[in-house]
Amino acid sequence: MTQWTIDNSHSEVFFKVKHMVISTVTGEFTSFKSSIVSETDDFTNAKFEFSADINSINTKITDRDNHLKSADFFDAEQYPTLSFHSTSGLQNNSIKGNLTIKNVTKEITLDVDFGGVINDPWNNQRAGFEMTGKISRKEFGLTWNQLTEAGGMVVGDTVKLIINAEYISQK
Repeated sequence: MTQWTIDNSHSEVFFKVKHMVISTVTGEFTSFKSSIVSETDDFTNAKFEFSADINSINTKITDRDNHLKSADFFDAEQYPTLSFHSTSGLQNNSIKGNLTIKNVTKEITLDVDFGGVINDPWNNQRAGFEMTGKISRKEFGLTWNQLTEAGGMVVGDTVKLIINAEYISQK
């Protein structure tokens, strides 16, 4: 059994959501933790764990970040983290698991591009993954919105998730 810990300096957690129907806003979580426990290097039986600090949200606009942290969206004061716990290992280029946001848990599927396992120049074993998925923010209680003059929503419901993660095995 191998324990893997995320290398935060070589990993990133992004999300994208439509703004006023016509454009896309990108944000990220800059503080996160993740680990994997696996019996094999193909991760078919692995258990993936992930959490992000809501207060680390960054969309490059302080007022928007503060609004996202407020009770209108994530309510960071009451629910300071979001989390993902896999219910399956890497199967058919995907991982299933339970995502919890604001104390609401839903099963999601992440598509996975597994980059493989290598030994780095410092004799560490590393594994790389690009994981993507989509969620409905409203299903997790992130329901704030307003209408534009044309009747469209200011913030789209579908949120795209993009996680580029590099893990280091713990010897």
